[in-house]
Amino acid sequence: MKSKFRHVALIGKYHAAPASGQAASSRRVLQDIIDFLHGKGCDVSLEQDTAANSGLTGHPALDVVAIGAHCDLGLVVGGDGTMLGIGRQLAPFGVPLIGINQGRLGFVTDIPLDSYRATLEPMLAGDYEEDLRSLMHARVIREGECVFEARAMNDVVVNRGATSGMVELRVEVDGHFVANQRADGLIVATPTGSSAYALSAGGPMLHPSIPGWVLVPIAPHTLSNRPIVLSDAAEIVIEVVAGRDASANFDMQSLASLLHGDRISVCRSQHRVKFLHPRGWSYFDTLRKKLHWNEGAY
Repeated sequence: MKSKFRHVALIGKYHAAPASGQAASSRRVLQDIIDFLHGKGCDVSLEQDTAANSGLTGHPALDVVAIGAHCDLGLVVGGDGTMLGIGRQLAPFGVPLIGINQGRLGFVTDIPLDSYRATLEPMLAGDYEEDLRSLMHARVIREGECVFEARAMNDVVVNRGATSGMVELRVEVDGHFVANQRADGLIVATPTGSSAYALSAGGPMLHPSIPGWVLVPIAPHTLSNRPIVLSDAAEIVIEVVAGRDASANFDMQSLASLLHGDRISVCRSQHRVKFLHPRGWSYFDTLRKKLHWNEGAY
C-alpha cells in the first residue's frame, strides 16, 4: 500500500544519556520506524534535536522551518509534552502530525508503540480522521511594551512564587472588568488543555470542537470564584496586582517572570494544529481509556 505522504519528519523525545540503555532502546525504536517508512516509499528526515540526541546517522537533519518547507507529515514518537512542543512550532506551516505514544498518558499521542505498524499503514495511505486543535497567542505587556510572547496549545498559567503567598490578579474579558481574584494562580486552557492542569484544578473538560476556553482559578481565596467557559474569540487580560515572584507558564514549557502591573494578554492564534488519528477514532474513546471510565462496570 503506497503512502500518500512523500516526505516524513520524525520527531522523538530524549532525556537519557546517549550511552544509556534507555537511549539505546529509543534509538532502536526510531530506526525501526524509519525502516518501516522507507518500506512504504517515504523519504525520512529527523528533526535536528532528535538527530543530535539519538545518535542516528545517515538521515537528513532538519530544523522546524525546514520541516515546514519540505515535509508533508510529522511523526511524533514520545508523549504529549513532545507533541505540544513540536505542534506549536509547526502550526504556522500546516504540517499534519501523527503521534506514537512512548510516554504515559497519551491524550494526543494516541497510537500504541507496540501496534504502530498495523495502525500507520492505512493512515499513510490516506485512511485517517482529521482533528484540528486551536492555539492561544499570549503576550506579556509591561509598561505598554510586549516583553515576551508565545503560542500555547494546552494552557497559559499565571502562578504565585514558590515561597510566597497568594497572588492578586485582575481579570478582564474583551476590556470588561470581571473580578480581582486572590488565589495561587489562574489557568486559561484550550479544549485540548482542559483535560490537563485545568482539570486537576477543578475545571470542566471541553470537547475539542468547542470554540471556547476555560478560565480556572487555582486554590482561590474566595470559594465562589469558580471556573467559567468563555468564547475563544474573546481577549482575556490578566494583570498582576499583588504577590511576589509571580510567573506565567505557556504549556509549562516557556516561562516569563512577572512584575506588578504586568498584563498577560491571551487571544486566539490564527494558526491551528492538525492531528491525524486512525479511522474510527473518537475523543470519547480517548477519555474512557485514559481516565479509566467504566472500569469495573458490568
